[in-house]
Amino acid sequence: MDGVVVYRRSASRLTIGAHFFGVLAIVLMLIWLLHYRGGIEYDSNNPARVFNVHPFLMFCGFIFLVGQAMMAYKTVPAAKQAQKVVHMMLHLVGIALGIVGIAAVFRFHDMIGAEDMFSLHSWIGLTTFIMLGLQWLLGLFTYMFPKASLETRSRMMPWHISFGRALLYMAVAAALTGLMQRETLLNLRGHAEARLINFTGLCILLFGIFVDLSVALAHHA
Repeated sequence: MDGVVVYRRSASRLTIGAHFFGVLAIVLMLIWLLHYRGGIEYDSNNPARVFNVHPFLMFCGFIFLVGQAMMAYKTVPAAKQAQKVVHMMLHLVGIALGIVGIAAVFRFHDMIGAEDMFSLHSWIGLTTFIMLGLQWLLGLFTYMFPKASLETRSRMMPWHISFGRALLYMAVAAALTGLMQRETLLNLRGHAEARLINFTGLCILLFGIFVDLSVALAHHA
């Protein structure tokens, strides 16, 4: 029993750390996009402003909310059904915002006449997004509607958790390669903007690590 209490307290502390780095990454990204890159606007005639929708929604909308969904199910004390509903809805909102973020980068490419899906970042990112969407659908049908048998749900749970954690790291990898790609294309080496992007990436990485550790420890609580 003492061990369970220790794991629960540790998971709660790690959740605080995850929120700290997640919110800090959002603040740093907003400074980057609003101060250095001219703003965020999907319907703009300025391609740069359209592009800025992509990193903003893919982290602040997609990755951040996916992390929140994972922590809500494993670390927030509530009725199991309430945890499931919050977990599913946060994922759904994150996926919806991710769709807008992906649409923005395709629109940006059309505006400047650039090729789609040309980089490792785009391959990792779209693969992760599709797999997470399939994971959400499988979870919906298995655990919510129409709900599988208890035996099937029990067998699926370790796989559901493991794939969810892997997809979080894949999403973080997509974010970091995207930031590196943008920094390289803008030729920002040695600029203050480049250091801001690096700190943003570091916060995103730490957010992912803290989310995963909190979920892993909460599993033993």
